[in-house]
Amino acid sequence: IEVPENYGGSFPLYLKKLQINNTLNGEADIQLAGNEEGLFGIDPESGILYVSRPLDREKQAFYTLQVTVKDEDKQLVFNPVTITIAVKDENDNMPVLTEDTFSGILSKGTKQGTSFMRVSAIDLDDPSTPNADLRYKILTQTPSQPLENMFQVDSRTGAISLSAEGKITLVKAEDADDPKTNNAKIAYEILSQEPQVSEGFLFHIGKDSGVITLQDSELKINAAKYYHLLVLAADLAGTEGGLSSTCTVFIKVVDVNDSPPVFSQTKYGPFSFPEDTEVGTLITTITATDADEEMKFKFVNFSVESGNEDETFKILSNPQNGTASIWLEKEFDYETVQEYVLIVSVRNDEELVGKEQDASSTATVHVLVKDVNEAPVLTQKRYEVSIPESVALGMVLLTVKATDPDIHTPPLSYSLRNDSMNWLSIDEHSGEVRVMQALDREMMQDVYTVQVIAQDKGSPSMMVTADIAIRILDVNDNSPFLVGDYSKSHLCTPQREKQSIIISAFDPDGEENSVPLIFALANSPMLQRNWRINLINDTHAYLTMGISWLEPKVHLVTIILKDMTICLCTMEGKCMQEVGRMEGKPTVISAVSVIVGTLGTIGIFVLIIFVHLTLLGANKKKKRKACDNLYSPYHDTAK
Repeated sequence: IEVPENYGGSFPLYLKKLQINNTLNGEADIQLAGNEEGLFGIDPESGILYVSRPLDREKQAFYTLQVTVKDEDKQLVFNPVTITIAVKDENDNMPVLTEDTFSGILSKGTKQGTSFMRVSAIDLDDPSTPNADLRYKILTQTPSQPLENMFQVDSRTGAISLSAEGKITLVKAEDADDPKTNNAKIAYEILSQEPQVSEGFLFHIGKDSGVITLQDSELKINAAKYYHLLVLAADLAGTEGGLSSTCTVFIKVVDVNDSPPVFSQTKYGPFSFPEDTEVGTLITTITATDADEEMKFKFVNFSVESGNEDETFKILSNPQNGTASIWLEKEFDYETVQEYVLIVSVRNDEELVGKEQDASSTATVHVLVKDVNEAPVLTQKRYEVSIPESVALGMVLLTVKATDPDIHTPPLSYSLRNDSMNWLSIDEHSGEVRVMQALDREMMQDVYTVQVIAQDKGSPSMMVTADIAIRILDVNDNSPFLVGDYSKSHLCTPQREKQSIIISAFDPDGEENSVPLIFALANSPMLQRNWRINLINDTHAYLTMGISWLEPKVHLVTIILKDMTICLCTMEGKCMQEVGRMEGKPTVISAVSVIVGTLGTIGIFVLIIFVHLTLLGANKKKKRKACDNLYSPYHDTAK
């Protein structure tokens, strides 16, 4: 049995006559179970079921009653009968939005029709009838700039998006449902938008869904940060006679990275720098701007896309202020590269949304390198050469070479400096260094150092220097000689124990051509009998009496001094190294006074004698090389 909700007529409202057995004798007992609120009743005389007052479907949509009939003996006349009463819905409830205020976040660059939020409403009427068929509509938009109808709402879902046309400034509720059918279908509509814009609504609301979307394809750059929409939700699918309610939708517009950074200028330079510019010099500063409002979308980074393959430059970005500085990282070389064309790009740190980088995101930096007269470069920083001091005059010791890194320059010139002995010369053009005077190792302590200079003819003239270290190899060209004054030396006769004269000698040649020195007496039988000479070390010897008694007088003792050349020898004892004859130094004559005294029991008798030592230069003889590791001395003799 169906009973209309909110019946406005008189009560009781008779619903249906029940088929109760009228053949009962006496009074029947009719009981109605499930009627706790006393809404229903049965006329005992007619058996008609009635309702005593209005019903509310939203409170209870169905009632289940059970009718039993008993006779006077309290016996069931027939089995209990179940009656179901359905309350027929009436459109007596207005739709209610689930929130007083809805908030949504809209990103710049959102496409038209893309839902970014949703409004929703409920209607307590029967959802299977038009009474609960809701529709959504935007009533107002605040602010109305830059468009009055920037948004749209899906009338059925309540989804809000950017509108496509935006020409509605005020949307009122309309009723499109049949009032004689279900009354719970809700229709949505945007009534207003704040701030308003000249083009109308920026948003659209789905009539059935309540989904709010953008009307236009995207929000403009000058869109407001916040929009207020007044949204109407009406039942009966928005038809006349339906009930409605409104809510305010707050939309927050959020910036997205939809603006690529652009250079303030696309060409920088040309900048000219000399090739000797110091590393770390600032070349230039470049600038880019970004139209996005959000600070994090303004952060940019710069990079060199091409023209810096050899990493001559370094670019340092300052993301916060949109600038970058280009610095010199490696030295310029005009002879290698005279011009640089750098292609520099700028990018956001955040990913770009909906757009691609364009030509305005690149710039060209033009750098020119100016030539500078550079110093020549020698092949070595130090030259070393070894030659014997007997080298022939005019011999080429070495050839120095220098190159000029500059392009198209005249030939270099060479010169020497610090040649204190004037032993050398250098060819101005070829760099050949020659021996011009006889070398003497004993004057320069083995190494003779001069400077070579290579100089160009630029303006100003540039030069480079290097040391030439000449190691002079010794040859046996000096005779040994006695060192010291022996005029007051003396010996006593008869000979006393441990008495002697120490004599010392020196050879200016190197060790390989001097020590150990050999001390010997001249080849005279009398001299050999009367005197003895014994070595102390390589350069000293003892002179003593050979017999116990010598006549007290001045004795002339001839001593032969010999130096020594060390060489490799053959098994036969021959020197393996060829040694040329060397001219000795002038003969040195030294006088040694030896006092020889006679000792007696009465007293001492002292005589002074002079020992005459004659030093003679020795003639060197040639020896031939062989293959052996034995050593034997070769003597330079003085007599």
